Amino acid sequence: MPVAPERVISSPAVAPATGPDRPGGARRIASLLSLRESPVIAALVVALLGASLFVDMFASGRNISFLLLSVAAIALMALPMTLIVVTGEIDLSVASTLALTSATLGVLWESGVPIESALWICLAVGAALGAVNGVLVTVMGLPSLAVTIGTMALYRGLAYVLLGDRAVASYPQSWVSGARAPFLGIQGLPWIAVAVLVLAVLFAVLLHATSIGRSLFDIGNNDEAARFTGTPVRWTKFWLFTLSGVVAAGAGVFWTLQYGTSRADTAFGLELQVVAAVLLGGVSIFGGVGSILGVMCGVLLLGVIRNALQLFGLSSEVLQIVTGLILIASVVTPNLVAKVRARRAPAAAPVATPAPAPSSTDRPDNGEQS
Repeated sequence: MPVAPERVISSPAVAPATGPDRPGGARRIASLLSLRESPVIAALVVALLGASLFVDMFASGRNISFLLLSVAAIALMALPMTLIVVTGEIDLSVASTLALTSATLGVLWESGVPIESALWICLAVGAALGAVNGVLVTVMGLPSLAVTIGTMALYRGLAYVLLGDRAVASYPQSWVSGARAPFLGIQGLPWIAVAVLVLAVLFAVLLHATSIGRSLFDIGNNDEAARFTGTPVRWTKFWLFTLSGVVAAGAGVFWTLQYGTSRADTAFGLELQVVAAVLLGGVSIFGGVGSILGVMCGVLLLGVIRNALQLFGLSSEVLQIVTGLILIASVVTPNLVAKVRARRAPAAAPVATPAPAPSSTDRPDNGEQS
């Protein structure tokens, strides 16, 4: 899978790390280890092995199914969030969009609207909520961090207006059990995991193999330069925020049917897990760098850690602390690594100053002793 473009410092005086004197296998291994996603992939493998060996019931089919179901909504919202962060923006309102969508579904269901129609209305509501973020960021020119913090509180408040403190838990049992159904009867593999995998492949193709994806990296590296090259920066960001709203609404519908209830306080604080997973997956908070593969590994790594700690019997407060520490580490670690690499990189060789051409006054005249 192609990776995000990295800024490479080259120098003719530097001995090539993958020079011709190295065998081909060593060059490939060195190239793989230098990928930005390599640390999170290695950490995921270690976490899976450690949890399987030392945590009881972790490797059981029932727990694997529970683990995949618990990270499904996070993985869904992390996909468009990756594209947004690659462009240098962020959307912190995704969990509140999920909650407002869940509350809307509950109100519609109680009002007698068929659930098939209510699902489409919820997706439309999510598109409208995402479009509000997009308009405020692109038309009003406001920073996405401030905008989405505001809409995070606004959307959560609207969810309380719709439902208050009560819950709607009268959804059809067929829909509730269907949300957790296994894929083709395979125990431990819910159908939502396969759906997330298909969406991840589609997002990866969009980001890494199309001109639209390349324009997102260009916007994240320098939006002014991208605008001069003809990239519609404002429209691109607007549609990304709208897409994020639609996907968050879809996650809200799944979340509601998975747990069989709608509450205004549902998924409280889930946006932190989404952002932590995206940054843990190697996406730069400053934009211009990232990959879908790394983000999906980050989602799984975060889910494995939280699941193992839950099996150890740790409280939800401890899990919140762990999530915060992972979020901080995912921001600080890439910057430290970049600084270490910059210090280890040898300085560029000084450019040789060409000797000045001899002028006519320097030449000996006829009859003058040279």
